[in-house]
This record gives sequence, C-alpha cells and structure tokens, in this order.
Amino acid sequence: MQKRELGRSNLQIAPLVFGGNVFGWTADEATSHRLLDMFVAAGFNAIDTADVYSIWGDGHQGGESETIIGSWLKKRGGRDKVVIATKVGMDMGGDSKGLSRAYILKAIEASLRRLQTDYIDLYFSHRDDDTVPQAETLDAYAQLVKQGKVRVIGASNFSASRLAEALDLCENQGYPRYEAVQPCYNLYDRAEYEGELQQLCQNRQLGMVSYFSLASGFLTGKYRSKQDLQGKERGEDVEKYLDVRGQRILQALDDVAAKHTVTPAQVALAWLLKRPGVTAPIASATSETQLQQLLAGVQLDLDDQSVRQLTEAGE
Repeated sequence: MQKRELGRSNLQIAPLVFGGNVFGWTADEATSHRLLDMFVAAGFNAIDTADVYSIWGDGHQGGESETIIGSWLKKRGGRDKVVIATKVGMDMGGDSKGLSRAYILKAIEASLRRLQTDYIDLYFSHRDDDTVPQAETLDAYAQLVKQGKVRVIGASNFSASRLAEALDLCENQGYPRYEAVQPCYNLYDRAEYEGELQQLCQNRQLGMVSYFSLASGFLTGKYRSKQDLQGKERGEDVEKYLDVRGQRILQALDDVAAKHTVTPAQVALAWLLKRPGVTAPIASATSETQLQQLLAGVQLDLDDQSVRQLTEAGE
C-alpha cells in the first residue's frame, strides 16, 4: 500500500482513514475489532477517533470509541504499525471542553488510558476555541510532544485565518506546528475547504484528512428520499442533502459508477483523492461488506472526464 506523507511530519498514512465514530455506537466491540483487523490486513494504517465519540448515543458519556480501539490494540499488538488520531476540545459535559492548557493536559491522560497506549500519533484540536490564546494551546502541545505523549498535532474545524495565525505562532515561537487539517469535505459539502483553506494547506504543506467524506452515508446512494431515512441513526443528518443539488450529485455518481462498474461510495472517495491537497478521506463502516467497498474505492483511478462531471454536478 502506497503511503502518503502527512504535512511535513514523519507520519505516513495509507490513502483511507478509518472513522472510529461508529465504534461503540452503531458497531459493537466485536464487530469493531473485526473491521479493524480487516482494515489493517488490507494494508491500511490510520484510525481516527475523538474523546467525545460517541457521547450522543443513549446512555453514553464519551470515550466509547477510544475504549474499543484500546481493547483492540491490547488484544492485537503491533502498536507501532498503526497511526492513531484522536481529538480534544469538544464538550464532554460540565467544564470538560475547550483548548486551555490545563484541560488539554488532563484530557490526554484520559484518552491515553482508554486507548491503552502511552502516546498518540496525531492529536487534533477538535475545534477552534477563541476563549483561549492560541499560544497557550500550542504551549500545552509542545509539552506533550517533549514528553513523548504526542507525535504530531492537527487542527479540525479551523478557519483559514485562525489556522494561519496558529502556523505563524509556531514558526515565530518554535512550537510544534499543526501538520494536518481535518475539515468537513465531500462532493456536496465543499465550501469549508475549497478556497482559502485549500490554498493554505497547499502553500504551507499541510496534510488534509476529510471528515463526512460520504456525507453521513448520503453519497453511498442508499438515501434517495425521506422515506429512506425513517428509523435510521443518521436520518436527521442526511435530510439536508435531499435537495435538487443533492439529486444532481447522486445522478452523476450513478453515471460514473455505472461507467466504471463500481458503487457510488467508491466513486465519491475516488473523487476526493483527486482533489488538490487531500491526503486521505476519513470514512466509517459498520460491516465487512461496507468496509470492502471503501477499501476498493481508494484503488479506483477516475478519468478526467469523470472527475469533471462529478465536480460540475456539485457546483
């Protein structure tokens, strides 16, 4: 499997990141372990999670995904063969949120315990926190890197201007810099990344891993009407895509999928890998069949005409 460098760091990842938001939510521990085994056996190595996953589930308190990944790491071994990304900053209840120095230093210890590891390969600020000076946040990360608890840091849900400010601070003050960006990006959701953030990633040599790469499952083609959403965990997230533009995108996906004898999901991932600055999309699966489709998607090399057709459908 051809690995890609993440920013200017020494981390190298295969061109698909397994999204761990489903672990402990729509995939139980046994299923999650099987999927992780299958993912790694296929030559892939990067797994994305967050401390807050999956606090939204009934009876959950956050940390469920990290806990399942931790039990898998302990059972399987080979910690040095995988790249584990997790995040800090989202609301975990009470005062447990944000990017203050004190909270970051506390939160990482909880993540390390759940993950049953002594270091995190890629630690993301889950979202910007304008109540805390960026220098304070970066100083906390500098301490963690020096202690060997974090290898590389990243920024999720940051605007281009705030990220540029952070990068300038890193350069001027000698802090470890954000090497990776994690925005929402897919065939439908394009405004957050395309434009200033995309240019910044390319100009400053940042890695980019996209979340919601399949638009909460919409780009798989399984949701085509409101009736298809009934009783589905992600129904509320998908309904917004069922507009004229969404239907146009689905038609383009269907056309290109038929042309290449593949699935819409595979086409959607292949399109992302053709976009400037994208290192690897993040995608999740809850069954071996779904995961097999995702793995095959990153092997699909779309022709220029197909890429144009898909890009224009979403404009």
